[in-house]
Amino acid sequence: MTDHPNLERARAGYEAFAGGDLAAVSDLFSEDIVWHSGGNNMLTGDYVGKEAVLGFFGRLMQETGGSFSNDIHDMLANDDHGVALVTASATRGDKSFEGHVAHIFHMRDGKMTEFWAFPEDQSLFDEFWE
Repeated sequence: MTDHPNLERARAGYEAFAGGDLAAVSDLFSEDIVWHSGGNNMLTGDYVGKEAVLGFFGRLMQETGGSFSNDIHDMLANDDHGVALVTASATRGDKSFEGHVAHIFHMRDGKMTEFWAFPEDQSLFDEFWE
């Protein structure tokens, strides 16, 4: 049995992100993607469009000295939706973070159109980004 095409696309996007290939990551996104970053921290907000999302990634990497990463535990996807269960980790100055995060995303025509990240412990995540 082969994987759903959206699962293959999402998995390739995560691999590209891990490898720093932002051109390949950008190719996964629709032009009008909306990226939701929840919580109450410096990164909280909705990022609309490819450029805004890539700018968000740039800030994420700048703030963590490039240490931010997602270790994928499992992924699934169908024609419209996908979920990735990850362990996110990063260091920032003398702080470190490691925690389980659920990523939920919408797909349309092989492109990611909307994305949410839900940390297992939002308060710890927010504290890391103070």
